[in-house]
Amino acid sequence: MNISEVNGMIIQAQVMGYIVTNSYFYIDDETKHGFLIDPGAEPDKLLGIINEQGFTIEKILLTHGHFDHIGAVPALQQALKVPVLMQENGRLYAENPGWNLSAQLEEALTLDTVTYIADDSDVLLADKKTFGLHMVPVPGHTADGCIYYSAQDKVAFVGDSVFKSSYGRTDLPGGDAQQLLQGIVRHILTLPADTTLLSGHSEPTTVAAERQMPWYQELLADS
Repeated sequence: MNISEVNGMIIQAQVMGYIVTNSYFYIDDETKHGFLIDPGAEPDKLLGIINEQGFTIEKILLTHGHFDHIGAVPALQQALKVPVLMQENGRLYAENPGWNLSAQLEEALTLDTVTYIADDSDVLLADKKTFGLHMVPVPGHTADGCIYYSAQDKVAFVGDSVFKSSYGRTDLPGGDAQQLLQGIVRHILTLPADTTLLSGHSEPTTVAAERQMPWYQELLADS
């Protein structure tokens, strides 16, 4: 099923719509409650994993609003009856098929019921406040780009801001190359060096590895 365990109860599931996207389950190993991040396609596959593993998904978290990260949201929201969380600027993408890029596909996509959360918010389990993720805005790939970070598990779900040995494109609505590079340096490359970075379309990497990339060097020197 193209699923793999990344770290403890972090499971990566590759889903295929028009392109392959990494969706992630971040699950508390004690309660089996947790979060589903960037369900881009194949809702039945993701629901199958949830049922097989006995997971209880409390929230769906989106790193940004492109169709390949939100495509399975309507079906999953209907099946799971859980909130969907996006950064505040996500409204631009949730409500606009031109911005979320689904206008060019067979069926335009909008999200009807979304909770927009403020920058630097904590997303926690309902009955276990020690388990959760910290949302930090990193716009530039999109206007609503963000990461979800766990200091406890030394992992950040970075969407399309950073890939292994690369970073996200910035030529789409809401994109800004300088803003993205500055955000990566300020908010991602300042995390502990051994933090694992889990992206939407590449293998895992680390802060230490990405700090060596030449396109960050001038900004790192000035920081």
